[in-house]
Amino acid sequence: MAELMRIEIRKNDQVKVIAGKDLNKTGRVLRVLRDKNRVIVEGISFLKRHTRANPGKSIKGGIVEREAPIHVSNVMIVCGACGKTTRVGHNVLADGKKVRICRSCGSSLDK
Repeated sequence: MAELMRIEIRKNDQVKVIAGKDLNKTGRVLRVLRDKNRVIVEGISFLKRHTRANPGKSIKGGIVEREAPIHVSNVMIVCGACGKTTRVGHNVLADGKKVRICRSCGSSLDK
């Protein structure tokens, strides 16, 4: 089994692909698969699946395209304030809440 990594990326984060066939594309994170160190990004890494029609479940047959998971090391978070790809830092606010911050500009990545 693969060793689990610490994943600083969360659902709905804007990320940029830094390696692989979809290099330099950006998208929103749909799911984080922590047990497999992977993320599913909207519009990135499409795969084609051939499905058989099943009228009982109202499924049309044919070729269906959907996003495939990509490894978390191949994506980098995009800061909403400065627009750069950045590493994630942490900061504790005065009220005791821990937030993620942009290492480039220091602004908060959490809404």
